[in-house]
Amino acid sequence: MKLAVNIICMKWGVMYGPEYVNRLQEGVARHLKRPFRFVCFTDDPTGLSPAVEAMPLPPLGLPSGHNDRRWQKLAVFRRDLADLRGTTLFLDLDLVIVDSLEPFFEHPGRFLIIRDDDLFRRKPLRGLNTERDRFLHSVGNSSVFRYEIGEHAYILDAYLADPAGATRNYSISQQFQSAQLAAHGNLEYWPRGWCVSFKNDCVPRHLRSYFASPSLPAGAHIVVFAGSPKMSEVFAGGGHRLHRRIGNVDWLRQAWIG
Repeated sequence: MKLAVNIICMKWGVMYGPEYVNRLQEGVARHLKRPFRFVCFTDDPTGLSPAVEAMPLPPLGLPSGHNDRRWQKLAVFRRDLADLRGTTLFLDLDLVIVDSLEPFFEHPGRFLIIRDDDLFRRKPLRGLNTERDRFLHSVGNSSVFRYEIGEHAYILDAYLADPAGATRNYSISQQFQSAQLAAHGNLEYWPRGWCVSFKNDCVPRHLRSYFASPSLPAGAHIVVFAGSPKMSEVFAGGGHRLHRRIGNVDWLRQAWIG
C-alpha cells in the first residue's frame, strides 16, 4: 500500500472564496489514488468542506516592523508545520487539476517545482542581460511544488535573517525561494508540459484564437492561471484582449466543478 501524503494550500484575505479550496480538494480526490491529508492554512475557515482540514496560517516569524503577507507562503518551510510530516504537495488555489496527480509523487527529486519560464513566452529583450536572464530561467513557479516537511528550513532561515534585503533584492518570494534551493543543490523541475499555462498553452495564439476555442495540450495534468487573466475572470466569460479571444471553456469549467 502506498504511504499517505499531504496536499496543502493557503487562503488568506478576500481574493479567493472557500469554493476554491473545496473544489481543489475535490479535484485532488478525483485524481489521486493514494491516501492523503488535505490541509488548508487559512485566516478564515468559514465555508470550507468537512473534507478539508482547516489550520491557522503558520507564522512566518518576522521580526517587529516587518509584516509582508506577500511572502506568507515561505512559512510552509518551517521545521514544524502544524502536525504534518513527510512528503507534501503544495497547490495554489487558482489552478485546475485535469489528470492524475500520481506522477507528482513518483517523479524522483528532493524538491520539484514548475520552471517559471515553461509557463510564459520568452521576452526577447531579457537576453540583453545574460546574468539576469540566466537567473530568471532558473526560477521555479511556486504554484505546484513537492517537498519534505522540515527539510528546507534554510529557505525560511535565510529570509528571516534579512527580510528587508530579501524583499529588496528579489521581486517575489518564488525568486528568493529558488535562489536558496539552487544554492543548496535542491532545485529541480517537473517535466515540461505537466503543468501548463491557460493563457499561453491552452488559448490559440493571436488571430487563431478568434477561430478556435482553448484546448488542453496532450500530457497536461494541471492548468495554471499564471499572470492574467485570472480563473474567475475566464469562467465569467472575460479575459479577452484585442490580440486574444477566449472561446468556449466548458471543458475546463467541468474539470474544476467536477
